[in-house]
Amino acid sequence: MSGARLGFFTRLLDAGTDGERYHRALAQVRAAERHGFASLWVAQHHFDRDEGGLPSPFAFLAAAAVQTERIALGTGIVTLPLDDPIRVAEDAAVVDSLSDGRVQLGIGTGGTPGSFAAFERSSDDRRRIQAAHLEVLRDAFAGRGIRGTDSRLNPAASQLGGRLWQATFSVEGGRRAGADGDGLLLSRTQPRDESVPLHAVQVPIVEAYLAALPAGVTPRILASRTAVVVDAENLDATWSAAEPGVRRLTRTFLKRNADGDLRDLARQTDTHLGTVEQVTASLTADETLALATDVAFQVHSVDPAHEITLRSIELLATEVAPRVGLRTGAEAAEELRALGSPPLPR
Repeated sequence: MSGARLGFFTRLLDAGTDGERYHRALAQVRAAERHGFASLWVAQHHFDRDEGGLPSPFAFLAAAAVQTERIALGTGIVTLPLDDPIRVAEDAAVVDSLSDGRVQLGIGTGGTPGSFAAFERSSDDRRRIQAAHLEVLRDAFAGRGIRGTDSRLNPAASQLGGRLWQATFSVEGGRRAGADGDGLLLSRTQPRDESVPLHAVQVPIVEAYLAALPAGVTPRILASRTAVVVDAENLDATWSAAEPGVRRLTRTFLKRNADGDLRDLARQTDTHLGTVEQVTASLTADETLALATDVAFQVHSVDPAHEITLRSIELLATEVAPRVGLRTGAEAAEELRALGSPPLPR
């Protein structure tokens, strides 16, 4: 494949109470680090418990920071139009200090329009607000006075200006992230026509990003994918458990008819569920991954039992990653930490 770094992504959707969700997710993070994953990415969702279990990513990442030593701690994403950018900068800076420089800050405009009203904002304004908030973030990380004042970010975090990532569904968004010298975040829920494979939409975004990236800036391209790797004896039971989530993903995110064959819907939604050999084969066909520098795997919307998730983490790292050329271990994790160089002058 590409020599991309192996990452773990979670929306914290395990069954149980909220506390049980958080504790299980932390156990999964510890397992990911133990098996050599280079990065952890957590999603932020407001209000809808079935869509995502974490409204406050930095609180969770702080807990993860003190339970791990090497794995990068990423947001995938902070919905920047809904958050005060000063608080985002402060929270990220605190967790970065606590974790000895492991934060990767992914930002985006958000994909849930219904969340905006409670924050007294309109989803129609999200791109304008995002642009304004992003400038505040950049000023804060660069040590400049914030919003025209003499106030400076404390703790200082100049390195975080070089660890920003922008999420996008569009070629123009990829071009913008590249021109800014930021990383690029690509989602498994990329909108597309039913007959169009995911990579056919995402490869042009990557190409626009790379074309706009200034000379000398190291590309950072993360592709989020769903993969659940199971032992053969657990395959049928895991498919049965996956049915509600896969059908819901098809209906809600991709806006498609969800009444068809389950395995066909899994292919449409790029849900890689199977044995080591099956997942290896399906991942190899994804052309986006050949261009990625990082690939982060989540178990959603399969949402298997906690024990299956832990086993999948192990199999991804020890069996699938070597077969498809994904890199694990301390060196891969350290590469991400080292990418926190000062940002481009603005």
